[in-house]
Amino acid sequence: MPANVQKPPASHKAQERTRSETGILTFDRAAAMRKVWLSEDIDLSPLYAARVFWYRTDKGPWVFVLVVGLVVALLGFLLSAVFANQDERRNRARELDRQNLACLARNVYFEARGEPAAGQYAVAEVTMNRKASRRFPRTVCAVVYQKNWDPILGRNVGAFSWTEFNELPAPSGEEWERARKVADAVYYRKYTPVLEGALFFHATYITPDWAKEKKRIARIGRHVFYR
Repeated sequence: MPANVQKPPASHKAQERTRSETGILTFDRAAAMRKVWLSEDIDLSPLYAARVFWYRTDKGPWVFVLVVGLVVALLGFLLSAVFANQDERRNRARELDRQNLACLARNVYFEARGEPAAGQYAVAEVTMNRKASRRFPRTVCAVVYQKNWDPILGRNVGAFSWTEFNELPAPSGEEWERARKVADAVYYRKYTPVLEGALFFHATYITPDWAKEKKRIARIGRHVFYR
């Protein structure tokens, strides 16, 4: 080539590429980035800026923050679920206590409202002893309204006589308040039991056949109690 012939200036693309020792073209990343930053036609939109920021930023800390955030969110969800479940269980337990206490008070009222205090406590004790026994239902209400087959009558009869009636006057007055206090004391174990193991009783003016097979333990007021 003649000496006075000048080489054409290298194009931008040529400036962005260099030859390796093997003659293979390689991409000059630094040159390309300078062109991008110096270009007047660069897209300055927020989305583009965000993409460039994410591209240039070290992603390690962001990944760590994301993982920690997910863990904290998961723990928060699990804790809220546990507390919600505990609240629901407590509400169910309180409602069950309320129902059982009402059943126990009604049993004391209709079976022994004319009895002395000791007689009312004794009826409540028998009811709770049955609830604790495997031979009877597991809740107070189920014990109170339990029905058993009577082969003589040929039908199911109530364990407590007052449950045989379809309609009864609503409990009221001082006798009802007294029955509720007795029921509360026995249900929540504020009263020391005196008829341990007693599961049966009957009025003194009758002698049922089953009484011969039970052990008599006390007579209180107009009721006789057995275990």
